[in-house]
Amino acid sequence: MSSSEKRPPRARTPLFERHRDAGAKLVEFAGFEMPVEYEGVTAEHLAVREACGIFDVSHMGEIETSGAGALALLQRVLSNDVSAIAFGVEGGGAFAGGAQYSVLCREDGGVLDDVFTYRLDEHRYLTVTNAANHARDLEWFRSHAEGFADAQITDRIADYAMLAVQGPLARGFVQALSDSPLPARMTAAFRRLSGAEVLVCGTGYTGEDGVELLCRPEDAPTLWDQLVARGAKPAGLAARDTLRLEVCFHLYGNDLMVERGPIEAGLGWCCREHTGFIGAEAVRAVRETGPRERLAAFEIVTGGIARPGNEVLGGGVVTSGTMSPSLRTGIGLAYVPAERAEPGSELQIDVRGKIRSAVVKQKPLYRKAQ
Repeated sequence: MSSSEKRPPRARTPLFERHRDAGAKLVEFAGFEMPVEYEGVTAEHLAVREACGIFDVSHMGEIETSGAGALALLQRVLSNDVSAIAFGVEGGGAFAGGAQYSVLCREDGGVLDDVFTYRLDEHRYLTVTNAANHARDLEWFRSHAEGFADAQITDRIADYAMLAVQGPLARGFVQALSDSPLPARMTAAFRRLSGAEVLVCGTGYTGEDGVELLCRPEDAPTLWDQLVARGAKPAGLAARDTLRLEVCFHLYGNDLMVERGPIEAGLGWCCREHTGFIGAEAVRAVRETGPRERLAAFEIVTGGIARPGNEVLGGGVVTSGTMSPSLRTGIGLAYVPAERAEPGSELQIDVRGKIRSAVVKQKPLYRKAQ
């Protein structure tokens, strides 16, 4: 048997046939066969910035934490203050819960993943994990749940497909399918979209307005078709990466990792040490003494593109880099000594033996015109 025959087959999302029929270029990503692009990265990227794009993100994982002890368990596992996630009545009497970003840390402060948690009910929360980390995150949740007898952990990865609809026109396209007003930004609520029950979340990974839709896998193709028919442009992983990098959102495995903590990554804002989360003391120590390095955003000023792993002369390494379709220049993120992470600092980056000059910029790199 050949080595290729021994490999497990790639998983496919419920939208695989839509991608194939649309002529998408398909690649392996976190064990899934995913569309990296359709007609081209720049066109898909600019569609999100100017109108509306739709992404299949069904490869993401979901973990439900429920029971009277759910809050106490999540306060231990997640870095943010989970008690601050609101839950109550919206206008019109509909219930909605808050959304919150946080990281999972080891005891030494190293980052295991970055996640979004949505409050579904008084004692029920849904945490969305990165695809490549889902199995590890699930085991992390379960291992720490042993000390919380009245908290239950349920793997929900097979129960949801996930679509991200992003851009200035995105909410309008989704609203046209909804039985009631969509939940506000950074909140989540169940709605019926064309008859299907969908968890509509006012979140995204692009820096644009929009929503993320979690639905039953069998409902995903119809929702996809209806939104594409209204004008949402299918967009792949490549555009998702250029969009998130322009607004300096982190990518786990590139900009976040177990070898570095959230303070170095600029994520101290989502860490509340008073909650006693795993790694809180290590994070507090770095916050108080100051990190030796920081994650800085940069623009290339001499042409070219820096890539992950490229060395920053004098100390540091590039973690993400691309050509920005909106800014039309090379951009990226790099860990550099803390004193060189201030906006205006000049960097020299070794790009395959050619030295490229760059300047540290204020985050985010891209801002919408006012």
